[in-house]
Amino acid sequence: MDAWIAAFRNSCAGLIFAVRTERAVRQEVLALIVVIPAALIIGQTLWIKIALICVVLLLMAVELLNTCIEKLCDHVTPAIHPQIKVVKDMGSAAVLAALLIVASVWMAAIAQTLGLV
Repeated sequence: MDAWIAAFRNSCAGLIFAVRTERAVRQEVLALIVVIPAALIIGQTLWIKIALICVVLLLMAVELLNTCIEKLCDHVTPAIHPQIKVVKDMGSAAVLAALLIVASVWMAAIAQTLGLV
């Protein structure tokens, strides 16, 4: 149990650091604050409400992993390096894919709520 508590504290510390230092993470936390009540209104079933919230959490997870990759790359070599650029670009592409998932799920839920599908 102590290991779980320590892991939870470390996770909270990492999230707090990311919120303090990364604009994209702050934007996604703000989005999560907005989407929770919106999901409760828009979602027609419990599963849709959960999906609307979870896709934003997924986006945050991908963003945090991308931030980790970027910080590690910058630590390994602060100089501009073509292979490091490719690694960072792939991390950014992962965030883009997560954003497309978020947009798709939200658009489908809104379309369903409006009776368009």
